[in-house]
Amino acid sequence: MPLNSPTNDSLQKFLTGTLYIVATPIGNLKDITFRALEIFEKVDLIAAEDTRHTKKLLSHFNIQSRLIAYHEHNEEQSTKGILEKLKSGFSVALVSSAGTPTVSDPGYRLINTAVKENIPVVPIPGVSAAITALSASGLPSDRFIFIGFLPSKSAKRREQLEALADVDSTLIFYESPRRIVAVMDEMIQIMGDRYAVFSREMTKTYEEFLRGNLSGLSAELKNRPAIKGEITLLVSGDKIEKPFCFDDVRPMVEKELKKGKTGVLKLARELSKAYGVSKNMLYEKIVELKSSMSQESDGEKGESDDGQT
Repeated sequence: MPLNSPTNDSLQKFLTGTLYIVATPIGNLKDITFRALEIFEKVDLIAAEDTRHTKKLLSHFNIQSRLIAYHEHNEEQSTKGILEKLKSGFSVALVSSAGTPTVSDPGYRLINTAVKENIPVVPIPGVSAAITALSASGLPSDRFIFIGFLPSKSAKRREQLEALADVDSTLIFYESPRRIVAVMDEMIQIMGDRYAVFSREMTKTYEEFLRGNLSGLSAELKNRPAIKGEITLLVSGDKIEKPFCFDDVRPMVEKELKKGKTGVLKLARELSKAYGVSKNMLYEKIVELKSSMSQESDGEKGESDDGQT
């Protein structure tokens, strides 16, 4: 009995089919798992985001299975039909065009409803573009946030980037070749010139990884006649582990503090965006510097007073 089957309804598993969530390759067909192929062979239906794409995958492995379409444009209607099939005992495999279903792909509605209907839902793990890129990025992987695609409209996109600006974790985005440069430039304006990893066409012939600050990556892409392929962009979090010497900016910070026009928090935020380092770390350094300057000023004043007596 599957672990996620309801324990209070022993008859349920005999009356319904099983919904399998099957991950498929993001490029290289050799990344398919043996278990995924076994599931494709045995299920009654395969619900595919793109039936033409999935048919090519199945044909490559000489698998003959019945395909039905399940995509964002027919998700509501198809969910009803698939649930009826599952309730009548049919087993169904859900697949997206590439990678793991429901990760920036349709499927949530179907899975959520199946769980509520006490229909067994079984994951068949495999490739995910987000995890594949993270594993080779060199960025901290102990804490990360998967964002997926940002909003298409600039105003909404900038609003979401502002909400992510202070997040410490590695950020993972999916983006289209058409918008990637504009998105990077907005990130620089809002989040600072952070270290990032641009990955394109992973597991395919023209797989590419570019590493560096967002400004450098943006400049590189702007010089290309065209940008093609599936893109995953990873951006370092607010607390960035990278070489930075506060002494390099100390004279400038002292000058700003002496002017008294810019608050410590605002100054830390501006430096964080300019140098791509932790705002919290800068805040602590500036507070220490301000305290030290105040003590030095008090000491000089004391010496001056002693000289007048």
